[in-house]
Amino acid sequence: MPAALTPSDAGFGLYVHWPFCLSKCPYCDFNSHVAGSIDQARWRSAFVAELDSAAAEAPRAPLSSIFFGGGTPSLMDPATVEAVIDRAAALFGLTVDVEVSLEANPTSVEARRFAGYRAAGVNRLSLGVQALDDAALKALGRGHSAREALAAIDLARRNFPRFSFDLIYARPDQTLATWREELDRALALAGDHLSLYQLTIEKGTPYYALHRDGGLVLPEEATAEALYELTGERLARADLLPYEVSNYARPGAESRHNLVYWRYGDYLGIGPGAHGRLRRDDRIRATQRWRAPERWLAAVETAGHGLEADEALSPRDATVEALMMGLRLAKGIDRRRFLARTGIDVEAAVDAAALARLIDGGFLTSNATTLAATPAGLRVLNSVLSELIPD
Repeated sequence: MPAALTPSDAGFGLYVHWPFCLSKCPYCDFNSHVAGSIDQARWRSAFVAELDSAAAEAPRAPLSSIFFGGGTPSLMDPATVEAVIDRAAALFGLTVDVEVSLEANPTSVEARRFAGYRAAGVNRLSLGVQALDDAALKALGRGHSAREALAAIDLARRNFPRFSFDLIYARPDQTLATWREELDRALALAGDHLSLYQLTIEKGTPYYALHRDGGLVLPEEATAEALYELTGERLARADLLPYEVSNYARPGAESRHNLVYWRYGDYLGIGPGAHGRLRRDDRIRATQRWRAPERWLAAVETAGHGLEADEALSPRDATVEALMMGLRLAKGIDRRRFLARTGIDVEAAVDAAALARLIDGGFLTSNATTLAATPAGLRVLNSVLSELIPD
């Protein structure tokens, strides 16, 4: 292992999962739950208690990122966010340029908390806008209007040094012309980062049954590919470059927390259903918290933590994860970092014949420092990975 690299070379992140939403979107398969009332003080105490417990098993490196995800974290009291940030800082320390992100919905009720989150220490807001017209928002099951979204974006710009928002495309009946117009509106509003996701149908969601039964028709594959191409072209003109399959940013404005994941760095996860990856005793350990909010909360209040599983990954499983995450990045996999993290050279982790075939086909590029997917490879990344990773 190169002496200059450490397992935390990619950064060290903390993920905090808030599992509650005001309503469940029909396309969402995340661990989110609708609750009539939430005891904020009880949840605040539980998050802090789990942080205390988890600190014993995590590296003592300063945190380079903290991410409040969900669910809908903008339903959290700012006091809860502040308590978690303060305890994390006391336990681990924070880097000078730590990124503290919080996901938020742009309803007017939640936007009223923005100033409180900034005062609590959040310095990056990620808004789940998803669409910029009311008809599309209604079809997506969103609880806000386009007008509320515009107001929330403006408020985010005024309260936070960095902000981003999400849009979903390849929606039913969406055309190149309508997406081009929506993209241009988004670019006029955007800061230095945008997340643009193609609508996918996930098992177990209302959209899955609707799509299966013919009630939801997505654009044809050729149209979806043209929408993807248009997205990249339009954003490139605005100097927002694709640094990951669905994420675009100006240089230096990438989501540092997500880069920890994609570079396969250390991250600690707390809260219902949260996952973590931590290197201990020369092995990558996978942690998972109880998924059901009530079970997690009861476990924390009884045992001090909601840990359901903590197991060492096999060398193969770790290398497969590192490949799957790293090839999502436009810059691809840093060979030295891969070796430092997994203990295996990237060439030894892949099928040699498949690698040569994918390079010749224009889906991958390889040099002395990097293995990366080309733009063509990123468009069909799942197929590339299925060929590349040996059985």
